[in-house]
Amino acid sequence: MSDKMTDNMNERMTRRMSRNIYIGGSLFSILLLVGLTVDTVRQVPKRENRVNLTQEVAMGKHVWEKNNCIGCHTILGEGAYYAPELGNVFQRRGGSDKTAFKTYLAGWMSAQPLQEPGRRKMPQFNLSAEEVNNMAEFLIWTSQIDTNNWPPNIEG
Repeated sequence: MSDKMTDNMNERMTRRMSRNIYIGGSLFSILLLVGLTVDTVRQVPKRENRVNLTQEVAMGKHVWEKNNCIGCHTILGEGAYYAPELGNVFQRRGGSDKTAFKTYLAGWMSAQPLQEPGRRKMPQFNLSAEEVNNMAEFLIWTSQIDTNNWPPNIEG
């Protein structure tokens, strides 16, 4: 075959292949997006914790945001990685006992900043007892969301 004929065949083949890849890839991507969207919409009601959402939890979220806790901590994997993950702090420090956790959190917050060498210092936010209680309720509520075993270890 002549070089001109070979170049002409390669050019037609490339255009056809490009079109088929574009159309096939687009259809595959659209079907994948629709499938994942349907699966997500189906899974959310099983995983969320909306039924336990209270005014105290909402106020605890407000305390979390007002004091920029996410600037150092992560919650459910979102935030800064400077300080520990707090999405499971209720299980870690409260052993799933609300009273024990609230006592622990109140003591922890009032003891800040700790003067331990080599430890990062958490600031003293001077939270009221009500703010600490609301923060505890928010952290307890957050720990009850089905996160598919996130974080992968108990210490976050």
